[in-house]
Amino acid sequence: MSSSATEVYSQKKDTSSGAQSISVAALEAPVPYDEPDNAEDLAKLGYKQSFKRQLSLFGVFSVSFSVLGLLPSVAATLSFTMGVVGTPGMVWGWLVAMIFVECVAASMAELCSSMPTSGGLYYSAAMLAPKGWGPLASWVTGWSNYIGQLIGFPSCVYSLSSMILNAVAIQRPSYTVENYQIFLLSLGFVVIFCIMASLPTKIVGRINSVGTFLNTLFLFISMIVILASGGHRNGFNKSSDVWGKFNNTTSWPNGFAVLMSFCGVIWTMMGYDTPFHLSEECANASVNAPNGIILTSTVGGLVGWLFQLIIAYTIVDLNAVVSSDNLWDTFLNQVLSKNAAMAIISLTIVSNFIMSQGVLVASSRIAYSYARDEVLPFSNYMAMVHPKTKTPIVAVVVNSVIGLCVIFLVFAGPVTINAVFSVSATAAFVAFTTPVCMRTFFVKDEDFPAGPWNLGKFSRPIGFVAVCFVLVMIPVLCFPTKSNPTASEMNWTCLVYGVPMGATLIWYAVSARKWFKGPKVSLDSTGPLNMSIEGVEMPQESPISKKMANESEKAY
Repeated sequence: MSSSATEVYSQKKDTSSGAQSISVAALEAPVPYDEPDNAEDLAKLGYKQSFKRQLSLFGVFSVSFSVLGLLPSVAATLSFTMGVVGTPGMVWGWLVAMIFVECVAASMAELCSSMPTSGGLYYSAAMLAPKGWGPLASWVTGWSNYIGQLIGFPSCVYSLSSMILNAVAIQRPSYTVENYQIFLLSLGFVVIFCIMASLPTKIVGRINSVGTFLNTLFLFISMIVILASGGHRNGFNKSSDVWGKFNNTTSWPNGFAVLMSFCGVIWTMMGYDTPFHLSEECANASVNAPNGIILTSTVGGLVGWLFQLIIAYTIVDLNAVVSSDNLWDTFLNQVLSKNAAMAIISLTIVSNFIMSQGVLVASSRIAYSYARDEVLPFSNYMAMVHPKTKTPIVAVVVNSVIGLCVIFLVFAGPVTINAVFSVSATAAFVAFTTPVCMRTFFVKDEDFPAGPWNLGKFSRPIGFVAVCFVLVMIPVLCFPTKSNPTASEMNWTCLVYGVPMGATLIWYAVSARKWFKGPKVSLDSTGPLNMSIEGVEMPQESPISKKMANESEKAY
């Protein structure tokens, strides 16, 4: 740990300044079930312990890996990884994109170790922003992250319902999937997920541990079956074709098309931020939560790449798959028998179910943390934690209802609902990188309160690479694949993301800037790292602490 981190995080008795050690007994509403170091670390960020810390490293990794949902995610993103430039985008394109995604994840993990609170990215943005910009940076990061999470959950549920009904249509060719059937099935799933996400943390951890085991098992079963059966039935494609034969289906040059194929990796890997948002339910959060981020991004990236290799080497007719409405089903029916293909589709459906409930768990914890700081409408209710389950049930219900309203757009047609679902990756990327940008360009190394998990001297270079990658990819995420697209071919991300974010910025300019002062601590405090708890004054040696204190009086 760096010297500045020691100044911020170690509480030494100082008779001249009145600062002294903080114990659990000094906290408001002491929590006997929590380990003292966890409670103290959270207190230093200005919050009292509300959740039970019953998630281990494996537990928090299980939730995030469930959110990743590699099997259904790979199936859903073939239109990017395969459909844009062909198999090169699946093999070396995936590897290149994964390196940059890993830089984003590592920078995020460092922030998580420094500030392990469920507010996560939005808290970090406020802490690390230049003087006077803390509230705005926090506002933009928080709302962008929340919008991405709100869209991510209904997107998973809609995909789950559609996948089930399409499987029925494969078995019964005379059956036609109707929009009302998708909505009603989604309604049933939303109710189930709402109940599951409201259970006590310990049960949620166990559910996701089982879910991670099943997800991993189903993924490897699918990979082995496709590799064995596909290779036996049709043989394997030539390496020269797999790695070097472009099948550019866009109107853009190959180089830009390869960048567009990165979108599939970005979509698949969304979810590695989940441990950050679960850090207040994680034991030894400053170590286990960032390790969970790195495990999720690394394991997910490598296993996902192996899966891409298997698909690329076994596909029979690339053009037929790319031109179909459902790339995953078409591919499976090319390389497997009908019964084997249906079995893999069934495993994909179960994995999608596991992923969907994990996404709601993560998004509800984000909603709780933002409501706790009075960012969201009706925050007093959304920030309530049930006394028995110790989970934010109101936030779970609100996110579920909003998700159901988004799924209702299925009646407006596929163009509308797909346009809404396209927002989540862009919104998440903006939220992921804003605090990383602040850390990289505006905070000196000696002023950053590094946690036990840190990048050391590589922190700034890795953060620089992460920010540059996101700056390149955000416009790419908004590009259509055709130069003269129709309404159904148009990429509506700019509009659908820009409207709600624009509305929140107008809200901030007109009203919120007058009352939103950044993260609102739950303990007596003058700033997130400069607080007084029942007469115990926190150290003020850190320049960041002094900055936050000044902003409390001036900008805030």
